[in-house]
Amino acid sequence: MDSPIKIIVGLGNPGKSYADTRHNAGFMVLDKLAEHWGCVFQLDKKRKAELAAGPGILLVKPTTFMNESGACVRPLMQFFKFSPHQVFIIHDEIDFPLGTIKLREKGSAGGHNGIKSIIAHLGTQEFPRLRFGIGLPRGKGEMVGHVLGKFRPEERELLDVTIARAADAVLYTLSHGITLAGNIYNSAG
Repeated sequence: MDSPIKIIVGLGNPGKSYADTRHNAGFMVLDKLAEHWGCVFQLDKKRKAELAAGPGILLVKPTTFMNESGACVRPLMQFFKFSPHQVFIIHDEIDFPLGTIKLREKGSAGGHNGIKSIIAHLGTQEFPRLRFGIGLPRGKGEMVGHVLGKFRPEERELLDVTIARAADAVLYTLSHGITLAGNIYNSAG
Protein backbone atom coordinates (compact mmCIF):
# COMPACT_ATOMS: atom_id res chain seq x y z
CA MET A 1 0.00 0.00 0.00
CA ASP A 2 1.43 3.36 -1.02
CA SER A 3 1.12 5.70 1.92
CA PRO A 4 -0.73 8.94 1.31
CA ILE A 5 1.45 10.55 4.01
CA LYS A 6 4.25 12.63 2.50
CA ILE A 7 5.34 14.91 5.35
CA ILE A 8 5.87 13.94 9.00
CA VAL A 9 6.07 16.93 11.32
CA GLY A 10 7.30 16.55 14.88
CA LEU A 11 6.30 19.44 17.12
CA GLY A 12 8.68 21.02 19.59
CA ASN A 13 10.72 24.11 20.31
CA PRO A 14 14.08 24.79 18.64
CA GLY A 15 17.34 25.27 20.48
CA LYS A 16 19.48 23.43 22.99
CA SER A 17 17.64 24.85 26.00
CA TYR A 18 14.48 22.99 24.92
CA ALA A 19 16.18 19.72 23.95
CA ASP A 20 14.81 16.71 25.83
CA THR A 21 11.85 18.64 27.27
CA ARG A 22 8.38 17.11 27.38
CA HIS A 23 7.09 19.57 24.77
CA ASN A 24 9.72 18.21 22.34
CA ALA A 25 8.41 14.64 22.25
CA GLY A 26 7.59 15.13 18.55
CA PHE A 27 11.22 16.01 17.81
CA MET A 28 12.38 12.92 19.74
CA VAL A 29 10.22 10.59 17.65
CA LEU A 30 11.48 12.24 14.44
CA ASP A 31 15.07 11.69 15.58
CA LYS A 32 14.26 7.98 15.99
CA LEU A 33 12.73 7.84 12.49
CA ALA A 34 15.74 9.67 11.00
CA GLU A 35 18.03 7.16 12.73
CA HIS A 36 15.94 4.28 11.31
CA TRP A 37 16.21 5.63 7.76
CA GLY A 38 19.79 6.90 8.11
CA CYS A 39 18.90 10.47 7.20
CA VAL A 40 20.22 13.68 8.73
CA PHE A 41 18.40 16.91 9.60
CA GLN A 42 19.62 20.09 7.91
CA LEU A 43 18.52 23.61 8.82
CA ASP A 44 16.49 25.31 6.06
CA LYS A 45 16.00 28.92 7.16
CA LYS A 46 13.74 29.72 4.20
CA ARG A 47 11.36 26.88 5.16
CA LYS A 48 11.60 27.73 8.90
CA ALA A 49 12.49 24.13 9.70
CA GLU A 50 15.07 21.42 10.06
CA LEU A 51 14.41 18.94 7.25
CA ALA A 52 15.48 15.35 6.60
CA ALA A 53 14.56 13.24 3.57
CA GLY A 54 13.33 9.73 4.32
CA PRO A 55 12.17 7.25 1.66
CA GLY A 56 9.45 9.28 -0.07
CA ILE A 57 8.83 11.15 3.17
CA LEU A 58 9.97 14.56 4.37
CA LEU A 59 10.69 14.79 8.11
CA VAL A 60 10.10 18.28 9.50
CA LYS A 61 11.06 19.95 12.79
CA PRO A 62 9.62 23.49 12.72
CA THR A 63 11.98 26.20 14.01
CA THR A 64 9.06 28.58 14.55
CA PHE A 65 8.50 27.55 18.18
CA MET A 66 5.52 25.44 19.18
CA ASN A 67 2.86 28.15 19.16
CA GLU A 68 3.61 29.08 15.53
CA SER A 69 4.02 25.57 14.08
CA GLY A 70 1.43 26.26 11.39
CA ALA A 71 3.63 29.04 9.94
CA CYS A 72 6.09 26.31 8.93
CA VAL A 73 3.63 23.55 7.99
CA ARG A 74 1.31 25.43 5.64
CA PRO A 75 4.01 26.86 3.30
CA LEU A 76 5.66 23.42 3.05
CA MET A 77 2.32 21.82 2.27
CA GLN A 78 1.57 24.44 -0.38
CA PHE A 79 5.05 24.24 -1.92
CA PHE A 80 4.78 20.47 -2.40
CA LYS A 81 1.06 20.67 -3.27
CA PHE A 82 0.09 18.22 -0.54
CA SER A 83 -3.31 18.04 1.08
CA PRO A 84 -3.81 18.07 4.88
CA HIS A 85 -4.34 14.28 5.00
CA GLN A 86 -0.79 13.86 3.61
CA VAL A 87 0.68 15.76 6.58
CA PHE A 88 1.21 13.63 9.71
CA ILE A 89 1.80 15.48 12.99
CA ILE A 90 3.51 14.07 16.12
CA HIS A 91 2.97 16.03 19.33
CA ASP A 92 3.05 15.77 23.12
CA GLU A 93 -0.20 15.12 25.01
CA ILE A 94 -0.65 15.99 28.70
CA ASP A 95 -3.93 14.06 28.96
CA PHE A 96 -2.11 10.72 28.57
CA PRO A 97 0.49 9.31 30.95
CA LEU A 98 4.01 8.72 29.73
CA GLY A 99 4.00 5.39 27.93
CA THR A 100 0.74 6.01 26.08
CA ILE A 101 0.51 6.92 22.40
CA LYS A 102 -2.66 7.41 20.35
CA LEU A 103 -3.13 7.72 16.61
CA ARG A 104 -5.98 9.83 15.23
CA GLU A 105 -7.13 10.60 11.70
CA LYS A 106 -8.38 14.07 12.69
CA GLY A 107 -9.61 16.05 15.65
CA SER A 108 -9.59 19.28 17.60
CA ALA A 109 -6.55 20.91 19.18
CA GLY A 110 -7.62 19.82 22.66
CA GLY A 111 -5.82 22.84 24.14
CA HIS A 112 -2.48 22.11 22.40
CA ASN A 113 -1.10 25.40 21.06
CA GLY A 114 0.99 23.80 18.32
CA ILE A 115 -2.06 21.96 16.96
CA LYS A 116 -4.16 25.15 17.31
CA SER A 117 -1.63 26.95 15.13
CA ILE A 118 -1.66 24.21 12.49
CA ILE A 119 -5.48 24.11 12.41
CA ALA A 120 -5.58 27.92 12.08
CA HIS A 121 -3.05 27.93 9.22
CA LEU A 122 -4.50 24.93 7.36
CA GLY A 123 -8.13 25.84 7.95
CA THR A 124 -8.99 22.25 8.89
CA GLN A 125 -8.71 19.73 11.71
CA GLU A 126 -8.54 16.85 9.25
CA PHE A 127 -4.93 15.75 9.33
CA PRO A 128 -3.52 12.55 10.90
CA ARG A 129 -1.53 12.69 14.10
CA LEU A 130 0.16 10.76 16.84
CA ARG A 131 -0.30 12.00 20.39
CA PHE A 132 2.58 11.15 22.72
CA GLY A 133 1.65 11.03 26.41
CA ILE A 134 3.76 13.17 28.73
CA GLY A 135 1.39 13.16 31.73
CA LEU A 136 0.00 15.93 33.88
CA PRO A 137 2.10 18.14 36.18
CA ARG A 138 2.43 17.04 39.78
CA GLY A 139 0.85 20.22 41.17
CA LYS A 140 -1.70 22.79 40.07
CA GLY A 141 -0.50 25.80 38.13
CA GLU A 142 2.72 24.10 37.02
CA MET A 143 1.75 23.44 33.38
CA VAL A 144 4.38 25.64 31.68
CA GLY A 145 7.17 24.32 33.88
CA HIS A 146 5.95 20.78 33.27
CA VAL A 147 5.79 20.87 29.45
CA LEU A 148 9.03 22.85 29.18
CA GLY A 149 10.73 20.70 31.80
CA LYS A 150 12.94 17.72 31.13
CA PHE A 151 11.87 14.16 31.83
CA ARG A 152 12.88 12.93 35.28
CA PRO A 153 15.70 10.33 35.47
CA GLU A 154 13.25 7.65 36.67
CA GLU A 155 11.15 8.25 33.52
CA ARG A 156 14.05 7.79 31.09
CA GLU A 157 13.65 4.05 30.47
CA LEU A 158 9.90 4.34 29.78
CA LEU A 159 10.54 7.42 27.63
CA ASP A 160 13.02 5.52 25.43
CA VAL A 161 10.62 2.58 25.06
CA THR A 162 7.75 4.92 24.18
CA ILE A 163 9.80 6.85 21.60
CA ALA A 164 10.68 3.53 19.92
CA ARG A 165 7.03 2.40 20.02
CA ALA A 166 5.87 5.74 18.59
CA ALA A 167 8.38 5.44 15.72
CA ASP A 168 7.16 1.87 15.08
CA ALA A 169 3.56 3.15 15.05
CA VAL A 170 4.48 5.77 12.44
CA LEU A 171 6.24 3.17 10.28
CA TYR A 172 3.25 0.84 10.56
CA THR A 173 0.92 3.71 9.65
CA LEU A 174 2.96 4.42 6.52
CA SER A 175 2.67 0.84 5.31
CA HIS A 176 -0.79 -0.19 6.58
CA GLY A 177 -2.76 3.02 7.17
CA ILE A 178 -3.75 4.84 10.33
CA THR A 179 -6.86 2.77 11.07
CA LEU A 180 -5.00 -0.54 11.29
CA ALA A 181 -2.09 1.13 13.09
CA GLY A 182 -4.50 2.65 15.61
CA ASN A 183 -6.10 -0.75 16.25
CA ILE A 184 -2.68 -2.06 17.29
CA TYR A 185 -0.88 0.87 18.91
CA ASN A 186 -3.77 2.72 20.58
CA SER A 187 -4.48 -0.28 22.79
CA ALA A 188 -0.90 -1.37 23.38
CA GLY A 189 0.64 -0.39 26.69
